[in-house]
Amino acid sequence: MSDIAEIKIDGKVYEFPIITGTEGERAIDISKLRDLTGHITLDFGYKNTGSTKSAITFLDGEKGILKYRGYPIEELAEKSSFLEVAFLLIYGDLPKGTQLEDFQAQVTKHTLIHEDMKKFLDGYPSKSHPMAQLSSLVCSLSTFYPESLDANSSPETMNREMIKLFAKFPTIVSFIYKKSLGHPLIYPKNKFDYVSNYLNMTFGQRTEEIEIDPVVVKAMNTLLILHADHEQNCSASTVRMVGSSDCNIYASVSAGIDALWGPLHGGANQAVIEMLERIKEDGGDTEKWINKAKDKNDPFRMMGFGHRVYKNFDPRAKIIKKACDDILEKLGINDPVLEIAKKLEEAALSDPYFVERKLYPNVDFYSGIIYRALGFPTDMFTVLFALGRLPGWIAQWKEMHENKEPIGRPRQIYVGHTNRTFVEPENR
Repeated sequence: MSDIAEIKIDGKVYEFPIITGTEGERAIDISKLRDLTGHITLDFGYKNTGSTKSAITFLDGEKGILKYRGYPIEELAEKSSFLEVAFLLIYGDLPKGTQLEDFQAQVTKHTLIHEDMKKFLDGYPSKSHPMAQLSSLVCSLSTFYPESLDANSSPETMNREMIKLFAKFPTIVSFIYKKSLGHPLIYPKNKFDYVSNYLNMTFGQRTEEIEIDPVVVKAMNTLLILHADHEQNCSASTVRMVGSSDCNIYASVSAGIDALWGPLHGGANQAVIEMLERIKEDGGDTEKWINKAKDKNDPFRMMGFGHRVYKNFDPRAKIIKKACDDILEKLGINDPVLEIAKKLEEAALSDPYFVERKLYPNVDFYSGIIYRALGFPTDMFTVLFALGRLPGWIAQWKEMHENKEPIGRPRQIYVGHTNRTFVEPENR
């Protein structure tokens, strides 16, 4: 197979190298296309454009493969913890010896946030969206750590800022949730692991100690692991784009949070529950809504089914389905919305219409059900997604800096007016 691609423009042939990734992915390197030909490529949504070389996550949508640093997602979800997966994503290898304990100790040291940040939290309107609060508070961390603003800081300083962000993020997320309830804030406790600490801050009370159910801890670990990274998606590429201007890690991740907020990205699990609520309010006739989904003339679309990248199945969905079943069985919840979800799931897995079109329940479908079962309001779902995606964002930002990648600057094809003559206001 040739390692050169030829492009013919105006009768002249130009050659461009073909590069191959470690998993066999092939790409035409057009880095010099504009210099050589005066042309650029036009690729709406960057669906065919590779913006970087990355060693973090491999995804094959046709085969349903997802790997972090070479490890299959199925093995990590079964055998690892979210903290260990975060270490893997950020530093490139699974921890050895005392590395995980040392990492846990560093994270534990930085879980508290400055008390002044509570003033920011108090200033938000009571009905403000949690994602707006999260983005703002994370960006505000840079004001407390001015050393993070130096783009040429030492690797040790950069590492310390990454750990601070990873440590303080669940504290911020839990504070946002407590504020929404009007409850007093629960501070982190060093005796807990990363996920248990978050759950205690979220569901704990100052008046009494709570017992954290191991099934809930395991489900949360699984959810966070499955969301930890997903290649160059909208939010990850946003973090890299913003970071490419030598922007600090807090502002870069804040931009990723904003990108995740949209219903076409991280907000999809919230959209699932809103769809189920809509069906319930209509009387709960799932067959009616399934038929609406099949009707090409009906604007209704089933949220949480199929995936833009995974063409046959989402490997994360198979894993999270078990976690979902375990949670519902353990908690014994009687919720009409969850009953509707089960009926839709059954239809999607057996109805030829859905099977033939590969409209299987995806990770957003099951994660929304789990978060609802745990008692989270729907507008917190995307915040929880962000909590899981954090180590991936940190890893992407770190890799981009270590690779010394240039500032991101996409091109465009201008389709506006050409030369126009300015006309004075009275003559327009």
